[in-house]
Amino acid sequence: MRGRGAGWVVAQSVLLLAVVALCVATSQSPPRALVVAGIVLMIAGAFVAVSAARTLGRSLTPFPKPKESGELETGGPFRIVRHPIYAGLLVVVVGASLTFSLWALVPSVALAVLWSQKARVEENHLARSFPAYAEYRSRVRARLIPFVY
Repeated sequence: MRGRGAGWVVAQSVLLLAVVALCVATSQSPPRALVVAGIVLMIAGAFVAVSAARTLGRSLTPFPKPKESGELETGGPFRIVRHPIYAGLLVVVVGASLTFSLWALVPSVALAVLWSQKARVEENHLARSFPAYAEYRSRVRARLIPFVY
């Protein structure tokens, strides 16, 4: 684990737990439209994240540094964004925030910033580990949000 980026995993775990804690502990009744939108976002985000995780298979790791036995994956949701697991999970936490507690949007935004920075670090590791990554990055321009970022 040492040298693979455990600090990033700890930080994202703390923020994810903060989202869950706020969703559970904060009692509020958001408008029905927010609840419906939140549920739709949670389902869509979970689909994207699970699909991306399945596409990665044995190469999946929570660390920004890829496994030595890992392979560069460019198919499935990786054809649209370079970090679809982060994107999907971000949609899940925003959906949960809209559904259960608008206060949970605060750590959700912090998580978005963290994952954006973690993705940059991860891309440096991927470029060093996989010579084909430079071509992939030039072909798939979006890091997290299609056509935007």
